[in-house]
Amino acid sequence: MSVSCGLECVVCVGCSRWAWKRLTYIGSYDSDSWPPATADDFEPIPRICRAILAVYEQDLSRPCFAPPTGYLMNPNCLVKRVPYDQTHGRCPPYIIYIDRDHREIILAVRGLNLVHENDYKVLLDNRLGMQMFDGGFVHHGLLKAALFLLKRELETIRRLLLELGPDYKLVFAGHSLGSGVAALMTVIVVNRRHQFGGIARNQIRCFAVAPARCMSLNLAVKYADVINSIVLQDDFLPRTPTPLEHIFGFIFCLPCLLFFVCMKDTFIPESRKLKDPRRLYAPGRIYHIVERKFCRCGRYPPEVKTAIPVDGRFDHVVLSCSTTSDHELLWIEREAQKALDLMKEHTEAQTPPAQPRMERNQTLQKEHRDALERAVSLNVPHAIPPAEESTVLAVSCVHAENVVEAANSTSSSSPAGKPTWDDLGERLVGSFPSNEDICKADAEE
Repeated sequence: MSVSCGLECVVCVGCSRWAWKRLTYIGSYDSDSWPPATADDFEPIPRICRAILAVYEQDLSRPCFAPPTGYLMNPNCLVKRVPYDQTHGRCPPYIIYIDRDHREIILAVRGLNLVHENDYKVLLDNRLGMQMFDGGFVHHGLLKAALFLLKRELETIRRLLLELGPDYKLVFAGHSLGSGVAALMTVIVVNRRHQFGGIARNQIRCFAVAPARCMSLNLAVKYADVINSIVLQDDFLPRTPTPLEHIFGFIFCLPCLLFFVCMKDTFIPESRKLKDPRRLYAPGRIYHIVERKFCRCGRYPPEVKTAIPVDGRFDHVVLSCSTTSDHELLWIEREAQKALDLMKEHTEAQTPPAQPRMERNQTLQKEHRDALERAVSLNVPHAIPPAEESTVLAVSCVHAENVVEAANSTSSSSPAGKPTWDDLGERLVGSFPSNEDICKADAEE
């Protein structure tokens, strides 16, 4: 009798301890050890959020979502707006915009529309481990959407890069579902730069706001020099390892799903998570906006932490009443702007001069190399050593495709070898209409 009572007590104490740790876990714990972001690095993010919000606007001269700082996008710089009736259900709506003040060509993709069935078609077109890509795994539906969008806008982007000159950067941005499309477009363009006028890798940027977990860990670390993810406090989407199609299948009972995922992940060791090549993650470098503390009421002045995490990469689901509200794009933009204003005030108040830009670039490159080394040391599947990564970065645009193809062939699962970038594009978008067919269809409509 005493033995059974002792076992019951042990079980109760264990369950109570687990419940306490999970219920008291807050989003700020994920980035406790990360260094703070600098104002120069974080400066583009609020206006990139504004560019994504422009996809939702009907008239940029009279925006429905008034920017907090009075910054308005110039309607004359809007190159193209593609709504749902012109995407043919292949990808979310998007815009192409020229920011002449900051010398950027921005392609912004909107997030999931809960009442539009075509977004669900993109979302549900996936199975765990269905699509291998560039030595890792990615979400199949998002990859198809990215390839379709690039195929449709290839000539437009090339023309703009040629007309505006090499000083202009090519920026891909997206929110939620659109963040996955933007991130995978960036991966494709980085490896096909010769098709985009030979643009340099450091002139390509991606900003994934409230990002979807769309690529395996080795790819998330490999492209951390060009892809940036922005997460607000307790946002559920970058943390939930459950496939996207399951998350939004339970959208009306999201707390139940998150609690179930918490229980399931409790019994999965960290080493097993790292060695699962099919497990998807938020892409690139992560900027974490923190504004709430443990056992403190209300919001505090937001601060931003940044890193290229490998182990513990936003793997803990936060059971909070703010998990869905922190996913809202409008709220992320406002908190990002507040954080940027505070960083600028702090920088101006400092007596020593700011870190030179060249030194800062060297610091970011070293952090990327350290993350690549960390991934190799943890035996992350298909992780690339820093020496091999530097070789890929130094190669010319003409030979970039051959290098990636050679790297992919080492992890080929088919007898004939892994498909090249051209083969992959043809196989995934071969059934899609050509640019001429799209133009004819738009004219008829």
